[in-house]
Amino acid sequence: MSDIPPEWDNELGAALHGALVLVGITREAGDAIMHEQFFGTVTQANAEGVELMLGGTREGERYRLPPDPRAFDRADPGRYRLQSTGETLDNPDFLSTWTITSGE
Repeated sequence: MSDIPPEWDNELGAALHGALVLVGITREAGDAIMHEQFFGTVTQANAEGVELMLGGTREGERYRLPPDPRAFDRADPGRYRLQSTGETLDNPDFLSTWTITSGE
């Protein structure tokens, strides 16, 4: 992905509202790589960002993702196992994958 996201997609925002999203984040800092996974229900999705109310081990937390429509894909039906926590999630609506790179 380029550093400049495309314009927000209002149709995607409408589809995301109330959806269950499984998020995977890879953080790269020099030679160190960290993976994080969590899931939540979308409470807001617009040009300002996508806000999730998290579930599972992070129940009750809120998390805001950038409004980049390229990072959201419809999920195939099935059971997903979160490698980072061991939790399982049945039939999420969307998958969202991010890579964050820092120069450190």
